[in-house]
Amino acid sequence: MQTLTIIQPDDFHVHFRDGDALKSVVPHTARQMGRALVMPNLKPPITTVAQALEYKKQIQAATPANCPFEPLMTLYLTDNTTPQTVREAKAAGIVAFKLYPAGATTNSDSGVTDLFKLLPVLEEMAAQGILFLTHGEVTDPEIDIFDREAVFMERIMRPILAQIPNLKVVFEHITTAEAAQLVCESGDNVAATVTPQHLMYNRNHLLVGGVRPHFYCLPIIKRESHRQALVKAVTGDKAHKFFLGTDTAPHPKHAKENACGCAGVFSAMTAIELYAQIFEKAGALDKLEAFASKNGARFYGLPENPRTLTLVKKPQRVPESVAFGDSVVVPMCAGEEIEWSIAE
Repeated sequence: MQTLTIIQPDDFHVHFRDGDALKSVVPHTARQMGRALVMPNLKPPITTVAQALEYKKQIQAATPANCPFEPLMTLYLTDNTTPQTVREAKAAGIVAFKLYPAGATTNSDSGVTDLFKLLPVLEEMAAQGILFLTHGEVTDPEIDIFDREAVFMERIMRPILAQIPNLKVVFEHITTAEAAQLVCESGDNVAATVTPQHLMYNRNHLLVGGVRPHFYCLPIIKRESHRQALVKAVTGDKAHKFFLGTDTAPHPKHAKENACGCAGVFSAMTAIELYAQIFEKAGALDKLEAFASKNGARFYGLPENPRTLTLVKKPQRVPESVAFGDSVVVPMCAGEEIEWSIAE
């Protein structure tokens, strides 16, 4: 049986929610990952150091005792964030601030309305060496939803990078050839995460045969040429600039399957297995370890995890649903057989 042993991976983009829902999903990530970068878009959002440290305690309390797992904390960038907030965050071990353009995605109501008004805050991030993470979409209603990431790169990020060339930026969950190109063209201070769904699926999966709500996420899945561009990016000459970030985003089944289904794909329970399947199909299984376990750690200035994880080429069937607080969540590839498993 084919096996693959890699340094234990990290997930640099995770939504854990809170309360009983958090207790349900943390173990899935902790079972696979050495570390996870925790997103701050709760209700209310995590905007202060004190809130982040309390949230970290809740995550640690939900982590199984046998999992040496570390949550990495972020703060939610708002119009009211100040350079002093950045200095306090750095001193407390917060690793990044997350940009949610107001109205762009789940729980983004408190997000930024004009990023250019926050240039002093971004300059302080660059000075402190704290990372700037972007949900890279414009929210102009005149811009087609399939074009919002590409427009964000041109209108917002190219000017920001020109004005603050030493700002350390992660373009989160990129979905387009344009975003991958900007990462490849930029200096070593710019990187990106890529999700399993954007590497596996195109918009036909979401729309052909009826709208399929469990494929709906933001940024939305794009056309096939963009999917191919992402696979090329994570396996190509500039692959060191891309790393694992699932954007795993659980929602109760009833909230996804209704007249206004919410955005998010829950991939945490089989994340590394899905990436193995993707890299193997691309003929690049030898590059999985760098993507999953090395590139992100290096970019964040962290040591590689001291443990390893072994995958086996052994099919497993993904459950139709799993517990999520007092409800259930439908995982990515629910009911399907995937090709890899984690060795017990």
